[in-house]
Amino acid sequence: MSVRNIQTLFRREFRAYFNSPVAAVFLVAFLILVGFLTFRVSEFYEVRQASLERFFRWHPWVYLLLVPASTMGLWAEERRTGTLELLLTFPITLTETLIGKFLAAWAFLAIGLACTFPIVLTVGWLGSPDYGAIASGYVGSFLLAGASVAIGAFASALTRSQVISFVTALSACLLLTLAGFEPVTGLFVSWAPWLADAIAACSLLYHFNALCRGVLDVADIAYYLSVIVFMLAAAHLVIENRKAS
Repeated sequence: MSVRNIQTLFRREFRAYFNSPVAAVFLVAFLILVGFLTFRVSEFYEVRQASLERFFRWHPWVYLLLVPASTMGLWAEERRTGTLELLLTFPITLTETLIGKFLAAWAFLAIGLACTFPIVLTVGWLGSPDYGAIASGYVGSFLLAGASVAIGAFASALTRSQVISFVTALSACLLLTLAGFEPVTGLFVSWAPWLADAIAACSLLYHFNALCRGVLDVADIAYYLSVIVFMLAAAHLVIENRKAS
């Protein structure tokens, strides 16, 4: 595997976000949604707490909508325009292409997350927050975004339609989020607590909430990395099969 090839693909894909209005629309939508949910819906100022718990709690739901939108064209657009076949003739492996595209999409989301730094300054101005918990929350949000991007990349590899890619990624992310949503897991607790725990352990939300509590557990980090590797491997298999056929 060539790091130089991955860097080349990364730069190409990353620049593509900013060569169109996509980047501005996405970043503005992300910041407005997060700001509205944090300050308006959660009444951030009214509770008078120097904590970002009310800020991080909305990230899984915002990613649920915006990440499939940002990844739906990763492979679907290449297939629709016929540039996928051309791309695969370049002296670069499919694995390198997958990683380059994935890292570019993940880095793009990381920029949106970094743009929320004023809220950290705000909470610091309000009181004495637990900066360890804040850092852990940002790590959790970054990993959650990465796992969601990998799911979106897999969904995009399945089809040449961006709409189908969006719906598939949205459905998969929603399923993995609701699996750890308390009202859902509560349905299983009364008659099969072990099943509720098993389902919750598979959830994107469950591990994100654990990281937001301020503890960087290796198990939570390993979960997200496993989802990323598994989804990219699945996308590789799908594209390889299309290429062979």
